[in-house]
Amino acid sequence: MKTTKRENKSGTVRYLHLAHNEWDPAKGRAVPKVLFTFGREDQLDRDAVKRLVASLSKLLEPGDALTATAASDLEFTSSVPFGGTYVLDHLWHRLKIDQIVGRVGQPKRGRRRDMTATERVLFALVANRALAPSSKLAAAEWITNDAHIDQLTETGEQPCYRAMDWLHEVTGDLEKQVFDEVANLLNLEVDLLFFDTTSTYFELEEPDDPVARDDAGRPLDDAPGDGETNTTGFRTYGKSKDSRDDLPQIVIGMAVTRDGIPVRCWCWPGNASDQTLIRQVKDEMRDWTLSKIVWVADRGFSSERNRRYLRQGDHAYIIGEKLRSGSPEVKAALSRQGRYQDIAENMRVKEVRISDTERFVICHNPEAAARDQHTRAQLVARLQELIEDTDKLSDFKRGELRGKIADKPGLNRYLRTTPAGKLRIDTTKAKNEENLDGNYLLRCSDPHLSAEDIALGYKQLLEVERGWRDMKQIIDLRPVYHRLEERIRAHVVLCWLALLLIRIAETTTGSTWPDIRRELQRIHLGTFTGPTGSFQQVTALTKPQRDLLAKLTIPAPKQVIDLQAAPR
Repeated sequence: MKTTKRENKSGTVRYLHLAHNEWDPAKGRAVPKVLFTFGREDQLDRDAVKRLVASLSKLLEPGDALTATAASDLEFTSSVPFGGTYVLDHLWHRLKIDQIVGRVGQPKRGRRRDMTATERVLFALVANRALAPSSKLAAAEWITNDAHIDQLTETGEQPCYRAMDWLHEVTGDLEKQVFDEVANLLNLEVDLLFFDTTSTYFELEEPDDPVARDDAGRPLDDAPGDGETNTTGFRTYGKSKDSRDDLPQIVIGMAVTRDGIPVRCWCWPGNASDQTLIRQVKDEMRDWTLSKIVWVADRGFSSERNRRYLRQGDHAYIIGEKLRSGSPEVKAALSRQGRYQDIAENMRVKEVRISDTERFVICHNPEAAARDQHTRAQLVARLQELIEDTDKLSDFKRGELRGKIADKPGLNRYLRTTPAGKLRIDTTKAKNEENLDGNYLLRCSDPHLSAEDIALGYKQLLEVERGWRDMKQIIDLRPVYHRLEERIRAHVVLCWLALLLIRIAETTTGSTWPDIRRELQRIHLGTFTGPTGSFQQVTALTKPQRDLLAKLTIPAPKQVIDLQAAPR
């Protein structure tokens, strides 16, 4: 800043200028060049100056902006991302999870327990999964040094473990009460409930030791069961959905609404069968305040016993059916003639009646049909290449090649062996497969849903698959840095809570969580220390950040968060 003086009748008047020194080779010295004149000092529009400084600060990184705008006697000591935890904390309180934690954590008798510390650590662990997923040791470091958690300035590894142990004890009550709040907040119409399972593996040399379990897969010491018991380890071998059958795993289930809101999750030992799990899930959801439910599940749950079980009460189902199951009902449904009805750009449906209690809907996707045809042509060409000139081989060599092809289901589907042991393309099988291109078959027990609603309802099962993808890629469900079963279960619940907050943010704003997180994490909180104390200040909000907060109906944060006077 450059100041000039001028004398007039009223005395000396000072003028303020923004100047830049430039070297004058003729004069051999720096000469100030006036860039802008602010006018008389006693008439300075200080609000306009503040707006100018704020606008220029947007061109800088958050930390640099705070340093540039700080007073000269203040020291800028630190800066941490602020926006992500600020928004997640507001959603956490909007769902009243802080109050729920206080309620489910109280003993039935005796003195009330202060759950504030546990609730804050629990929220911090959930925020860590959504913003910077890591181990609990790294999460404690993140909470202490790399994030701003309201009312939690620091924590350690042991408080994190104690909060997880408590969470494991109260999971059932907490899930039920959280769902009630979500249903009230979002006015959820839980008419379609989507259920699916996945698995997550552990890089262990040996599976867990077998223990006695109830029919829900819980250790009998945890939850005495009134049904059948079996003995198995929690992390054990099973059919992996990550193609890692060589490693121990656990099975995880999730129920999701048609809007993608995860309402509950479950954990089972790694060898649990999909065919039995959905019956347990229906039983455990029975006591929740739900209206009529239509269960939507994939082909892995389509057994006659499951379908009969899901029809009990006022419930119904939409379940995918295996086209190649060979059952008389499937053959009858596929052989019926009828007209397709166009319901979307890439879907046609045709309803077939072959039973008094069930409806079958055949769905056809022309784009998928073209992909199936192209894939089959590639497989047949590859198989033809493998078996060409094999008639000249010995029986042993042909048998050896036959065994190798048998390990590749896609190729083996179109291979046949002649009575003489020769290898040939099964043209009949390839021709029959053309009739299945782009098709999938659905069963439904609800007599009132239209064929279009049945097809579109099943298509929304992709919301569960998107949930699994986000759990594994954004929230980092795996690797799981825990050995004890109760902590592994608590870790899955933390991931579910993080996914719940993420989905609410996404459905409210219409944006994806990576985009939301990226924008929010640009809001920083800087700490300044001076002779009289210290304070924390939030960087100025940009328009995209203000728009995000407006869509979420979350107020803009205060500019100054905390003031601490220096000790005398």
